[in-house]
Amino acid sequence: MASEKSLKNEPSVEIDPSLVRQLADILNDTSLTEIEVERGELRIRVAREISAAPVMSYAPAVAHAAPAPAPAATPLTMPSDPATIVAKAGEQVKSPMVGTVYLQASPEAAPFVQAGDKVKKGQTLLIIEAMKTMNPIQAPRDGVVSDILVGDAQPVEFGEALVLLES
Repeated sequence: MASEKSLKNEPSVEIDPSLVRQLADILNDTSLTEIEVERGELRIRVAREISAAPVMSYAPAVAHAAPAPAPAATPLTMPSDPATIVAKAGEQVKSPMVGTVYLQASPEAAPFVQAGDKVKKGQTLLIIEAMKTMNPIQAPRDGVVSDILVGDAQPVEFGEALVLLES
């Protein structure tokens, strides 16, 4: 876990260690990867890096459970055949948490991205709501969105492919 502070040109602001511990406890108790709190000029962000160990322990579970999720994926990706999704080239942007996907900032807003859009590293692709917190999912690199694999307001699991990026 890492914590950082942004003091906005005020070096005399003190950080309350108990607040940092409380924020870290919230991360441990939830599936969130980061949390940020602002009080006046003080901003504290506590983030958890997703290490390779959970992914490696998750991968065998997916391999054993592969037949079960396949039927569930079929109704969620109605325009595409699941076999086609597997065959598509590109880097999968996966969900870092369990939550609900939203493809736009509000119901009346335009989608963050659409298939065929060029994106820059760090650009928001979509958001995932988890525990009433909106978490932007950003492009890991520059590229072109070849496909959006989820629908708006769809629940997603940790590690589920959300978007395909091509070079």
